[in-house]
Amino acid sequence: MKSSSRWFWVVALMGSLLSSQGAQDAAAAAPATANPNKPTAALEIAQTVSAVTGIAISPLLGVGAVGCYQYVRSSDRSKLSWYAQPWFFLPALALVGLVAAKDVLGAATPPGLKKPIDVAETLENKVSGIVATGAIVPMIGNFLHAAVPHSGLDIGSLHLAAIDATPLLQILATPFALAAYAIVWMAAHSIQVLILLSPWGVVDVVLKSIRTALLSALAGIAYINPWLGAALSILLILLAYFIAGWSFRLTTYGTVFCWDFFTFRRTRFTPGTGENWAFAARAIGEVPIRTYGRLRKASGGGLEFSYRPWLFLAEKRESLPAGSLVVGRALLHPTLESVAEGSERRLFNFPPRFRGHEEALAQAYGLKISDIGLLGGLKAIGHWLRELFGVGGAAAA
Repeated sequence: MKSSSRWFWVVALMGSLLSSQGAQDAAAAAPATANPNKPTAALEIAQTVSAVTGIAISPLLGVGAVGCYQYVRSSDRSKLSWYAQPWFFLPALALVGLVAAKDVLGAATPPGLKKPIDVAETLENKVSGIVATGAIVPMIGNFLHAAVPHSGLDIGSLHLAAIDATPLLQILATPFALAAYAIVWMAAHSIQVLILLSPWGVVDVVLKSIRTALLSALAGIAYINPWLGAALSILLILLAYFIAGWSFRLTTYGTVFCWDFFTFRRTRFTPGTGENWAFAARAIGEVPIRTYGRLRKASGGGLEFSYRPWLFLAEKRESLPAGSLVVGRALLHPTLESVAEGSERRLFNFPPRFRGHEEALAQAYGLKISDIGLLGGLKAIGHWLRELFGVGGAAAA
């Protein structure tokens, strides 16, 4: 089902573009004095909004489909952009097919291979998201060039050069298109990160179904009515804007985890003696969940967490209680736990590169080690769901 939905999106997107091209061909064949069938600039903008949003949700699929369409329809293929060349869109669509096959066979994947495959797919989504950014700019130029009329001035037999407003409009439109693409991509990529970190196969299926449903709905609606497709795209852009902070923190979380896993960084890493990087496992004071920062010893005793919102804004600090803290030895990565009345409450997650270095962490912060083990991991499943979706309870600072 998920595989067929992916290919439906390809067909629907290409069909929408074909209908647009058909209207343009009809307009070109008509006399210059009457072009009632030529798509208006507003219609081209609506189609561009839908295309950019769809590409942001699935970059490799979107850019590959658009590139394939332009290659098939073009009469002068030597002038096509790089994403419309066979050396790019054929491998891109082939890789999309492999991912779709992996989704179909996901239930039969051995447990030991699931996480490496999820890591590879997450890395692919990151790389394709960056690559697709380079296709947005020429794509906007192509749409605007087709939509914006060229005006000239005739004085008697003197024909002045046509005024082409496309470059100016492209300069004005590109920053907004890239900003919309970035926030929608982060929101869509968050789904892939949740899949990577999910301990349950059924959660993977639900998350992938949500992503596929968004793709199918956007492509289908845009094919039927470009205006409704643009309206849905704007709603998705607004939603992505309001959850941009949540998406950015989760994207950072997934990036660090993928890098540590893929590069086996823990084999050549030594924890610091004064401070170490960590993610907030829950909201702590003014610190949002999954904030990436440095956990260090405070000058007056105890620990403090320093971080920069969006990783580059002014530094903020949050103090932690001085006592009742332990370093947790978990299955995938160490944690910092708060112990109260015999129960442990997770405060921070250390990246996977700290796995196997729990003793050094405990020594750096003057804490003891608590073996969480399998039982603790089972207890943490419910907490995992609350944590990843950002509904974990706040911890006292």
